[in-house]
Amino acid sequence: MRLDFAVTAQRRAATRGENMGTSGRSKAIRATVALGLALLVLPSAPALADSESRIKQGLEISPVPLNLRGKNRALVALGSYIVNSGDCNDCHTNPPYLPGGDPFQGERERINAAGFLAGGQHFGPFVSANITPDALGLPAGLTLAQFITTIRTGHNPLDPPGTLLQVMPWPVFGKKTDQDLKAIYEYLRAIPSIP
Repeated sequence: MRLDFAVTAQRRAATRGENMGTSGRSKAIRATVALGLALLVLPSAPALADSESRIKQGLEISPVPLNLRGKNRALVALGSYIVNSGDCNDCHTNPPYLPGGDPFQGERERINAAGFLAGGQHFGPFVSANITPDALGLPAGLTLAQFITTIRTGHNPLDPPGTLLQVMPWPVFGKKTDQDLKAIYEYLRAIPSIP
């Protein structure tokens, strides 16, 4: 799309016998630049539709009730979409599925909501963490900044220096955008706490 409004405005003025002058041209150029920048910044209709689709899906697939009080509903829903389509349940819930509800056994999926993301899954010498909110409402007891640091670096600031997460795929999750990590955190704040 060609954004040549300044020339168009000059032509209209010329056909009316007007002279735009320096001031008129400057205004037309500024308007053209502003419109061009606005078009670059605005999300496209497909991107908005995809975002709305993820939000809707996130609310539908959460296996537990959500506490949305004081939280950004869309961010919680996006976090639900990422967490529940990203396989977090299989490692952070023990057992991940109810008896007779394991999709890997050809059964209709039934997630263990009573233990959802409360950790306790063993991987050799390692045990998955409880990432539900603590008594202060912090997922795994971490602030947002600590959570992002943990996901980006593999080191939980609450652990001794030099300790790295061994089972958690932090190198993969660490590539997510800040907005995605905030959404995951907001979702984890909204799920039931399981001490």
